Amino acid sequence: MIAIPAVDLRDGACVQLVGGSYADERVRIADPLAAARAWMDLGFTRLHVVDLDAATGAGSNGEAIAAILYEADRRGVDVAVGGGVRDDEAIARLIAAGARHVVVGTRALIEPEWLARAAARFPDRLILAADVRGRKIATHGWAQTLDDDVVAVARRAATLPLAALLVTAVHREGRMEGPDLDLIRDVAAVSTAPVLASGGIASLDDLRALAGCGAAGAVIGMAFYTRALDPAAAREEFAT
Repeated sequence: MIAIPAVDLRDGACVQLVGGSYADERVRIADPLAAARAWMDLGFTRLHVVDLDAATGAGSNGEAIAAILYEADRRGVDVAVGGGVRDDEAIARLIAAGARHVVVGTRALIEPEWLARAAARFPDRLILAADVRGRKIATHGWAQTLDDDVVAVARRAATLPLAALLVTAVHREGRMEGPDLDLIRDVAAVSTAPVLASGGIASLDDLRALAGCGAAGAVIGMAFYTRALDPAAAREEFAT
């Protein structure tokens, strides 16, 4: 299993939210490139970058993303980029700019036929982001909830050439109260793509438990930025 730092972008800054609430921002770093560089300096070989403004249609952090991708390419770091990616052209642009993987969520979940076409066009380059409250899918920057159960989504996506399935427990996001292990275990049992877990992670024991549930990786935000979880220790134990 691999530990992956999260770089969430909002209003040109790197931020961390609690419970998926844009009104509850706990961390703000004015220079997102500096934040990304700090993770690279610690030896992390993957980053997970999300444009929160693009996800909600409130704007774009394209310049910051371009700068991060340039620096990552120079250092040989793989970056996954997401947030408001809803057409083939956006996927192609991000890949051309240097993204190793592109994260798709809202449209991919609402229109599974588009996801199937996009996955066929960009095999092993797409990460399907399934953000959930309980077991229900949250879309449009966590503002709306679908009737779909995340396990059913994982089953439907099992035939697609996806790079990974990212499952974020929004109800635990930023709270550092422990991940939803049952959720990850159930999704990993039916997913053919590697499962990445996010939400609630607070300790090395949490990461070990996620590995035991079948997670191939963990995207970590609040615990790293607040140093509740020592990034160097996580990188050393969960480097691959």
